[in-house]
Amino acid sequence: MANKYLVMAMRRPDFDSSAIEPHRDFLAGLLERGQLVESGRFTDGTGGAYVIHADSLDAAREIAFSDPVHTTGSSELTVYEWEIVVSA
Repeated sequence: MANKYLVMAMRRPDFDSSAIEPHRDFLAGLLERGQLVESGRFTDGTGGAYVIHADSLDAAREIAFSDPVHTTGSSELTVYEWEIVVSA
């Protein structure tokens, strides 16, 4: 079973809003492949986060670093292996 990974995407000062639609398409592709658990934006406009399934931290980074908000340099992405302790 794949592990869960939290991807934090924090906007850089020179954030390019043209990356938003490709980012949404990227997330939709992850959802279709069963890799995306959930995603959302921060209401203060500083970025967002999503949770993905992957076999390893390296695999999760490979997935996340292909996100258009990362490849365009619009956001700084950090990937954490996430061990869920309590869930609804």
